[in-house]
Amino acid sequence: MDAKQVGSLQFMIDFSLPLYEQILNQIRSSVAKGEIGLGEKLPSVREMAHSLKVNPNTVMRAYQELERDGLTEKRRGQGTFITHDKDKVAEFRDDLAKEYILNFINSMENLGFSLTDIQSYLKIIVREGHPHDRNNH
Repeated sequence: MDAKQVGSLQFMIDFSLPLYEQILNQIRSSVAKGEIGLGEKLPSVREMAHSLKVNPNTVMRAYQELERDGLTEKRRGQGTFITHDKDKVAEFRDDLAKEYILNFINSMENLGFSLTDIQSYLKIIVREGHPHDRNNH
């Protein structure tokens, strides 16, 4: 893993995984967590590519996917900006949460756990408190 700072964005790049997906997922995650504000300008394709030491086409592909998601908008001559539409970001966040939960459930089912088992484990974890919660209080 290689840590790179591009403007206000922090990237962890693993050169053994598809680069455009890493860029895409890290920007999506930053938007979902509110680390990138509504209407905030993203670094130019060239700036991002230069800072991450990747091909500009890799960054362009990630930016195009973000635009298809509705998370960004291109402004001619000005660059790429995070959408101002907070409802779109909230919808994306909800979709992402559902995706993560379904992946978790599928992983647990692949280990042989039933939905009842999974619910029981979740209740225990919530009752005992998540380790991150204990560190924050």
